Amino acid sequence: MALPSVSVRRTINLWRQRLDEVPAEVWADPGVEVLILADTGIGSLPSRIGTLRRLRTLDLGHNALTTAPGELGDLDALDFLYLHDNRLTALPDSLGRLTALRYLNVGENPLPALPEAIGGLAALVELRAQGCGLTALPASLGRLARLRELHLRDNALGSVPEVVRALPRLRHLDLRGNRITALPAWLTGLPALEKLDLRWTGVDPDAPALAELSARGCFVLA
Repeated sequence: MALPSVSVRRTINLWRQRLDEVPAEVWADPGVEVLILADTGIGSLPSRIGTLRRLRTLDLGHNALTTAPGELGDLDALDFLYLHDNRLTALPDSLGRLTALRYLNVGENPLPALPEAIGGLAALVELRAQGCGLTALPASLGRLARLRELHLRDNALGSVPEVVRALPRLRHLDLRGNRITALPAWLTGLPALEKLDLRWTGVDPDAPALAELSARGCFVLA
């Protein structure tokens, strides 16, 4: 009996190779689906990244990027995008065109804000924006109807952002290390919430809202 065929994604893995720039071999394969350039030390990403239209995973974490080219928005097949631990001070609005993206990590960048365009990421399931210094979230984030995990550890939030109220599928909310001292009444009404992490905030661990969440089965850390 013939064995079923197995689809193997075309991968270029340059993890931890010290690079001055993205090597030519990357651009020689327009059919690459997984591109790993994490921890290579690169400080810039050419605009031609937008020509790799079959990319499903792009890992640019742990580098020295100061800007992200707008052509990232041309990668309309992208499922996973890692931009964490760089030197980004802004994200391009073109990211909002990544309607197939399910995972986005922009944590550990000095980002004063997330772009309103983030509301265009209709398929997003997990967003990581830890350690960015954020004081607020864009209103458009409330359009992410499929979002299940929101990681906001070690930012500068003074309250639970109101926009979180609009996330009906949110299961995991990580607010560790923020400046939050009180909880909004609507928090207990999040229908899918399974885990809430409030460690290293000013929230009273005996707050009635936390007791109510725990009683319904939500795992609370405070």
